[in-house]
Amino acid sequence: MPGTLCTQSSKAGDSLRNHFLLAMPGLSEGIFSHSITYICEHGEGGAMGIVINQPLELTVAEIFDHLQIDSLRDFAEEPVMAGGPVQIDHGFVLHKADQGDWEASIKVTKDITLTTSRDVLRAIAVDAGPNEHLIALGYAGWSPGQLEQELAENSWLTLPADSAIIFDTPCEQRLNAAAAQLGVDMNLISGQAGHA
Repeated sequence: MPGTLCTQSSKAGDSLRNHFLLAMPGLSEGIFSHSITYICEHGEGGAMGIVINQPLELTVAEIFDHLQIDSLRDFAEEPVMAGGPVQIDHGFVLHKADQGDWEASIKVTKDITLTTSRDVLRAIAVDAGPNEHLIALGYAGWSPGQLEQELAENSWLTLPADSAIIFDTPCEQRLNAAAAQLGVDMNLISGQAGHA
């Protein structure tokens, strides 16, 4: 993981770390259209997250083949997510915290870790890694103040993250499952932003 990515401290109360961002209809193009992003870091240095519901036409089995990692079982049905538009050639593994000592990890919460080193992939391939995981290529990044500006422009709905949505809910259902926790139907929200 790049050294500058997740090193900034955040002011208590301002951080959206361990929150979901639900894309409002105004974000109608590209990777963020109909997306749900899990925020891993948010502070004075900006924000970083992983889009968790935009599958690539790529499976975990294909990633293992490309990296020449032998697996004990078939990962051909497990999709790889488009994690965001930054560093799309780098892998990011969002997983439940476990006893593993991975080379490059940040602890997002006591329950969720983000790992960027290949050792976690090798462990997952042989069922020695975290069972509950999401593998993505790329991440979503915001420069200082950028996410706050987008929030002010009504680009996102926010809510505290629920790990069951990340790890136990099919990717195509994650956005609506999170919106339902807010009592919102994303299909009924207008694309027109307004300010009261």
